[in-house]
Amino acid sequence: MLEHVVAAQLYTVREFTQTIEGVADALKKVRDIGYTAVQISGFGDVDYRQVAQLVKDNGLTVASTHVSWDRFLTDLDQLIVEHQAWGCVHPAIGGLPGHYYSIDGLKRFADELAPVADKLASAGMDFSYHNHSHEFARHDGRRWIDLLLEATTPDQLKMELDVYWVQHGGADPADYVRRCAGRMPLLHLKDMAITPEREQRFAEIGEGNLNWPPILAAAQEIGVEWYFVEQDRSYDRDPFESLAISYRNLVAMGLS
Repeated sequence: MLEHVVAAQLYTVREFTQTIEGVADALKKVRDIGYTAVQISGFGDVDYRQVAQLVKDNGLTVASTHVSWDRFLTDLDQLIVEHQAWGCVHPAIGGLPGHYYSIDGLKRFADELAPVADKLASAGMDFSYHNHSHEFARHDGRRWIDLLLEATTPDQLKMELDVYWVQHGGADPADYVRRCAGRMPLLHLKDMAITPEREQRFAEIGEGNLNWPPILAAAQEIGVEWYFVEQDRSYDRDPFESLAISYRNLVAMGLS
């Protein structure tokens, strides 16, 4: 069993983390479930120093974050200060503004990324990219995500592959995990379910239809450091219950 590698992506419980009191309650709840690490995302306007203390008080690790690309471009010094306070070396973006999803947009992003990645590296950090499914659209016959991997070095850009969105984009999650070998410390896990009415839904890990054994085998093969549980919507279920179900199922699959 791989121990202490499963983290809660707090975007899952974003409606509860808009105040510092809500953050405190959310961190305690995910720790009580069994998570030992979190990804900070979707927080309200809260003091990063208070967050750092709450993380410490709950015995948690901030394994990664999601920050807007604009902050990397315009507020990088302060972003680094915040991540240093949290002890986090894997800042990431949840996605890019839409105008980057073209051939010219990709070139612009690669040019903008280079100095950002250099400055993060000088602070002992790296930069990770979280995908959705639009990265799998083809431009001049090739997937945008493949062009992104070719246009950047592993030192400049790490991947935080989201297996749900890979599947949604019509690709094989295990295959793409392996394609990201050497540049993927972070992996996003969420499941995909279908209702009898043919509605596609986010689901707790192990409660949907993704083929988890090959996905997790590929992740272990390439040395993923952190496995993040994220559920964009829990529908009629409490999102903390969703996090708990996913955690229990991942433990049964050999992670904790």
